Amino acid sequence: MTHTIVARTTLVICTLQLLFLTGCAEAPKVVEEAEQPSVVFYPALPNPPRIQYLASFSSSRDLKSEEFSNFGKFILGDETNKDAQGVVKPYGVAMYEGKIYVADTRGKGYAIFDLRNEKYSFVEGSGAGAMPKPINITIDTDGTKYITDTVRNQVLVFDRDDEYLRAFGVEGQFKPVDVAISGDRLYVANLQNHNVQVLDKLSGDLISTIGKVGSEEGELYHPTNLAIGPNKHLYVSDTGNFRVQEFSLDGQFIRSIGKIGAGAGSLARPKGIALDRDGNLYVVDAAFENVQIFDSQGDLLLFFGEPATNHPSGLDLPTDISIDYPNAMYFQKYVDPKFKLKYVILVASQFGRSKVNVYGFGEMEGMSYTESE
Repeated sequence: MTHTIVARTTLVICTLQLLFLTGCAEAPKVVEEAEQPSVVFYPALPNPPRIQYLASFSSSRDLKSEEFSNFGKFILGDETNKDAQGVVKPYGVAMYEGKIYVADTRGKGYAIFDLRNEKYSFVEGSGAGAMPKPINITIDTDGTKYITDTVRNQVLVFDRDDEYLRAFGVEGQFKPVDVAISGDRLYVANLQNHNVQVLDKLSGDLISTIGKVGSEEGELYHPTNLAIGPNKHLYVSDTGNFRVQEFSLDGQFIRSIGKIGAGAGSLARPKGIALDRDGNLYVVDAAFENVQIFDSQGDLLLFFGEPATNHPSGLDLPTDISIDYPNAMYFQKYVDPKFKLKYVILVASQFGRSKVNVYGFGEMEGMSYTESE
């Protein structure tokens, strides 16, 4: 691969085997907040780290600068936290032009964390744009947002200014949980019929379907999340079959990645998926409560994250993941001075103290990362 992820050292493999034999990553020791490490790397030092935990976003107070936050506490005490607004039970997460968007299944809308202006807002639909149970959010290059709602059983469309435009889906058509975009087509994960529906992006007209219920190659059982890779292939989180399947955009099966089991590279409850520019696949596992990274050949490279502890880096029933390059600059202030940040990874959790965790991918200055890693 052109850009490497991490050395497959004996130490990392042993750690991975321990992870899957016990069913989850070994949780960090629970310590008092004052004793918690300020920097968390994966893999941990002295290994050459590839990923650093950067920050978490759950409520409006997470956007305040440190100076403002400390000043607020001095003037108003802890009362400032009581008025904080935030997400309750997120699923989908995406980023666009300095803003983190989070679909809140209990908030009946989506939250916006504006990093540039340090402002929090919430879009709660009404009338034709009501969102009784928004699950996922996908943002097109022009800022158009596609929200899947499993009570309305429709895909709702909002413009870059968060104004409602239209909804796709007629009664009985599908139970949509995620959307992927390629050109003028929408790919919609359909829980109802265990397939992916391909729609015209402007009209919502059905063009074709991919997959059918089953467990054989190319068949699906409870597909939950979608992603388009740099190779212009469609990746489907085939949750009920404990794998991720890869298809061409016209629906031809290519291969499966992952399988049920207790060994390294196994999947128990795959949910959110994303691909970086080198074709490495990131898979959120809601059961193991971590993220696994597979290379373009489907081989396991690394996992990161761990079940929730009192440290904010913990994951608690994680759901969705998003990889972002152009907005990495907004997180530079959290990065260790010797860690060279390349892009960021956002992971949503439905429970716990940290609803959206942000991790940075990069490499540590002065450490060796060879092409064979």
